[in-house]
Amino acid sequence: MFKFIVLFALLAFALADDGDYHAEVKSWKNDVRHDGFDYNLETSNHIREAASGDEHGNIHGSFEFLSPEGEHIKVSYVADEHGFHPESDVLPKPHPIPEHILKSIEYIKTHPAKQESHH
Repeated sequence: MFKFIVLFALLAFALADDGDYHAEVKSWKNDVRHDGFDYNLETSNHIREAASGDEHGNIHGSFEFLSPEGEHIKVSYVADEHGFHPESDVLPKPHPIPEHILKSIEYIKTHPAKQESHH
């Protein structure tokens, strides 16, 4: 249930743009079944959202809109037992892990510490 609240909160935030109070729903399709759901929404102010979910609460979806500056924003996401995982060109990306750190981690994995015996 919490996933749906977050999902619709994001949509409400996107719809709250100052100049678009009178946006109209151009299309709305949904199919709710015992084994999941599918839905699509499109508004007259270029907001689109689509999602599908299964009986375990896993959701795959996306939403897109035009920013006030006219930039096309699209976010794809997965929401599952591991959390909410968005992907988008507009979201910050972590710095890559330096090669020497990756090599050190691999070395540690392949060379476990020896147990010392204390008599």
